[in-house]
Amino acid sequence: MMKEEFRSHASYSGQERFLTFPVFVFFIATVVALTLERTLETVSLKQMTEFAHLSAFIYGLSVGTFGLMGRQYLERRYGRNNYLVAMPYILPISFKTTFLGIYLRDALFYVALLLVPATGGLLLAAPIVGYSYGSIGIFFSSILMTFMLGLSMSFLASVMYIRDLRWFGAFTAGVVALFVLHGAFDLIPLDAIMPSLGMQMNMRPFPVDGPAAAIYAAASLAVIASMTAIAYALVEVRISISSQSYANKLPTYYAKMHWLTGVKRALVAKEFVDLRRSGTIAKMSFSFVLPLLFLSFTAWFVNYGLAIPVGFNTVFYAAMVGFVGVMMYSWLNNIDLAEYYSLIPVTVPQLIKVRIAVFLALTLGISAFFVVGIALVNGETQHLWLALIVMFVTSLYMVLVLAYLTGLRTNTFLFDTNILAKFSIMSFLPDVCLAILSFSLSTEWTIALLGLALVLSSMSVASLILYRGIESKWGKTSFDA
Repeated sequence: MMKEEFRSHASYSGQERFLTFPVFVFFIATVVALTLERTLETVSLKQMTEFAHLSAFIYGLSVGTFGLMGRQYLERRYGRNNYLVAMPYILPISFKTTFLGIYLRDALFYVALLLVPATGGLLLAAPIVGYSYGSIGIFFSSILMTFMLGLSMSFLASVMYIRDLRWFGAFTAGVVALFVLHGAFDLIPLDAIMPSLGMQMNMRPFPVDGPAAAIYAAASLAVIASMTAIAYALVEVRISISSQSYANKLPTYYAKMHWLTGVKRALVAKEFVDLRRSGTIAKMSFSFVLPLLFLSFTAWFVNYGLAIPVGFNTVFYAAMVGFVGVMMYSWLNNIDLAEYYSLIPVTVPQLIKVRIAVFLALTLGISAFFVVGIALVNGETQHLWLALIVMFVTSLYMVLVLAYLTGLRTNTFLFDTNILAKFSIMSFLPDVCLAILSFSLSTEWTIALLGLALVLSSMSVASLILYRGIESKWGKTSFDA
């Protein structure tokens, strides 16, 4: 299974480029460690540690969603290839063993891919900035348990999703309720939800309380083991693949797209039919709305819970919404394989542009809803018009950057350091400019507004160039490339 995971990711970008990904993580972690003292002038070490654990928890949640993809892995074949999760159908191995193997594989693979090189970056910077190796080891252990907590929780949720959607809904609602009780009402401490955080807070570099740290560590391990055991017990003997029929909705969608013409009209209609047929729209909404909820909670928590004078406002939040939503584009490229388009008179650039339009149709309404909500919560409705413009331009720019760099193989950019570096540069510069200028709105309104106008105009021009460049970059590419 480790070989399968490696081959799967390496197929996106090649083995050499994929293996440079942990090197990239190592480099970034080293830079962050070397500049940590300057960051701590604004944010406390405790707050940064809490944020690191929340990030590791979400990382674990995202890694452990293999159960949600189980049916697609069985239904979809890549030419002559298939996934090992389908092997119980033809080999003497049970689904319980297979799913447990996938769980352990993901734990080992992604710890080695991200957490180990990130810790290596801290260790490299330690003698330069005076960090304790023991404290770094404790931090790695606690972060590892937090990651495993998210992974095991996602493992259990994905098994429930396969068994019964009602179980999945109740479990998900319970987890969300815990974070709401902590973040909105302060009724549950965060270390009660993530005991590994409590372990970290009672060990170096924080005041040491050995017995309390041991209790938290034991509680964390017990929760991880319990959720893993329950998930293993609930794994269904086999994933049932049922045949379903759907009403012919293509003419209906086609008629609604009256402002489009030619093949573009048919392709857009087909994309919406595919979204409805595949059930992907629900997963897309969840994967988009959940980060927006987390971002909204973070903005509220920093402003009101921590009372940190960072200057988060509605315009800054709108820019972040535009950056967060870009991953929705990758879902559109993962509904079905694109090889069958080779049989019809459609080009790769045409399909890319159609999916950009579908992305905007799916995300702009939800994004606007969250921006309006934050404006009302912060009492900044006077900035709402500007925030909506920032959100729209940022969303358009980011999806065009991703579409131009990756085409129809969006997963490539995650593990191809060449593409990831280009994406980082093209997104980092406008992101920093928008953040700085949004923070300046309360003090230098005129200068900030002129600066935002310049940045947004530049992003709009770049968006137009990228959109036109899709034809030349991907025009000679085949669908099976």
